[in-house]
Amino acid sequence: MEEKIRVSIVCYLNAQPFIYGLEHHVITNKLSISKDIPSECARKLLNNEADIGLVPVAVIPQLKDFEIIGNTCIGAIGKVASVLLCSDVPLNEIEQVFLDFHSRTSVTLVQVLSKHFWGINPHFIQAPADYINHIQDKTAGVIIGDRAFNMRKDFNYIYDLSAEWQKFTGLPFVFAAWVGRKGMDLKVLKDFEEALQFGLKEKNMVIKDCQRLFGNSFDVAHYLNVNIQYELDEEKMKGLRLFYEYLKSL
Repeated sequence: MEEKIRVSIVCYLNAQPFIYGLEHHVITNKLSISKDIPSECARKLLNNEADIGLVPVAVIPQLKDFEIIGNTCIGAIGKVASVLLCSDVPLNEIEQVFLDFHSRTSVTLVQVLSKHFWGINPHFIQAPADYINHIQDKTAGVIIGDRAFNMRKDFNYIYDLSAEWQKFTGLPFVFAAWVGRKGMDLKVLKDFEEALQFGLKEKNMVIKDCQRLFGNSFDVAHYLNVNIQYELDEEKMKGLRLFYEYLKSL
């Protein structure tokens, strides 16, 4: 029996159109799909436990046997709504920042912004599982993914990291991109890209299904149609290349 292609994909709402496409395209029979938090997607690629992954862009330079594939990503132009720095105090009073253990890219982005844009030098702490309960006083925290949606009522100051990046650079930000093992079959990669595009074409159906899960607490359509940008175009590549330049300074 032909060995299945191991795919690791982010389990968050923003990846649901991709998941729908991969699960409803003929290529699904060739895939073994795991739905993971971003840091786990990165770990699987780094440890040869996946052949294709939607991975945090901060880890891509470490993936020597992989390359970016296709023309899709998880990106944003301005506010992304699901990658936040949450705080009780303004930026200049923050002394410590918890770094969300779900993340690789977002926790690096907050360090880039702190050093090069905000001009602050807090102590960065790897966050334990219950860290959100300990964001208080002068200790802030990066919160990403679906659990960031309802944080605005809980904190005095919310900084959307993608919006802050755009203020800093004038460019969009790419949080995750698809990578595949170098030398993969071109027909497989073509079918894979077709499946992703199919999912994006069926985004309205995905939105309808997901809105039922969220009820009235969150506007899924606005998030997936406005906050999240899926095309990996030249402007996003420019933003990504600039981000990589700033990574060298950390």
